[in-house]
Amino acid sequence: MTASLSLRDRLAHQVRDIPRSGIRDFFDIVSTMKDVISLGIGEPDFDTPWHVRESTVFSLERGATHYTSNLGYLELRQAISKYVAQNFGVTYRPDDEVLVTVGVSEALDLALRALINPGDEVLYHEPCYVSYRATIVFAHGVPLAVATKADNGFRLTRAMLEAKVTPRTKVLMLNFPNNPTGAIMSRADLEDIAAFARERDLIVITDEIYAELTYDTPHTSIVSLPGLRERTIFLHGFSKAWAMTGFRLGYACGPAELIEAMMKIHQYTMLCASSMGQKAAIEALARPEVDVAEMVGEYRRRRNFIASALTDMGLECHRPLGAFYAFPSVAKFGLPAKEFALRLLQEEKVAAVPGTAFGDCGEGFLRCAYATSLENIKEAMRRLERFIGRL
Repeated sequence: MTASLSLRDRLAHQVRDIPRSGIRDFFDIVSTMKDVISLGIGEPDFDTPWHVRESTVFSLERGATHYTSNLGYLELRQAISKYVAQNFGVTYRPDDEVLVTVGVSEALDLALRALINPGDEVLYHEPCYVSYRATIVFAHGVPLAVATKADNGFRLTRAMLEAKVTPRTKVLMLNFPNNPTGAIMSRADLEDIAAFARERDLIVITDEIYAELTYDTPHTSIVSLPGLRERTIFLHGFSKAWAMTGFRLGYACGPAELIEAMMKIHQYTMLCASSMGQKAAIEALARPEVDVAEMVGEYRRRRNFIASALTDMGLECHRPLGAFYAFPSVAKFGLPAKEFALRLLQEEKVAAVPGTAFGDCGEGFLRCAYATSLENIKEAMRRLERFIGRL
């Protein structure tokens, strides 16, 4: 008689063997503690702008509680097309080149599942958002991580990609401004990467959820460069710049054939994004400049303070140029990043995420989100300085 398999053995291998998110595991511990100053979760501390919230209430009162088109409300797709053209320099047809998704996370999942056959390779850079590697594996792809370094501002170069690419590589995945490092890419940087993608005939997936949050230089999107529109899926959304994380609204723009493939998966799984959320997004795009500018100004103040404070206490820290994260090195203290973060939490009640949550090359680093008040950041820096003074 054949022995029965355990439930664990019955799980899909690509799911069974993926570790839990290093961020969520860490904050399971935080949730059991009181009076913690959190520099951990990448969520704006701002409330969604009032006119956006008000429009959501109004849409409910008007009965906007039904399914929308699988692609999303046409009015929203038209607004997205206009916004992307004005801010990223690329025009997409609302009818068949824009797809509204349940956050950028769903858009990324759809893009990879639409493109990847088992064994296809995906180039991506680390440190990176925790879901990237897992999403590639769930799509039966092969992740090829390219380690970026603090000594060149965590930028990605063509030489790094050339060292990893193989004939089986199909997709290049980018995220700039970057979570967790705050790195950005200049136009010259991106031109080299764009030439690499064209010459290697790669599809590019670019996650630009932090595009509005740059502090010293304007953002450049790789999709705006010559020859990239026809081979790129552009991902963006409302969570960060409009503080709309709970609305779970993202979108993908790209060639009609790619958007159609993504939509087929979307229509059989999610069907459509929240109708109320889509109404809110329409309102957000009606006058984005005022809402975004106010938040960016406050993030810049916080960035300036935290970068100076970390440097003043003797920590090496690449100056973040985008997003809302600082990524200081704590390697000189001789503790693994996770142990450093746990001790900081236990001894000083400051929560920051160990760099290893974002890939192996994050060892020796700590992600400190400045998406909290300046007063909280100042107190957290006092506690951090006291903590490292004891090491």
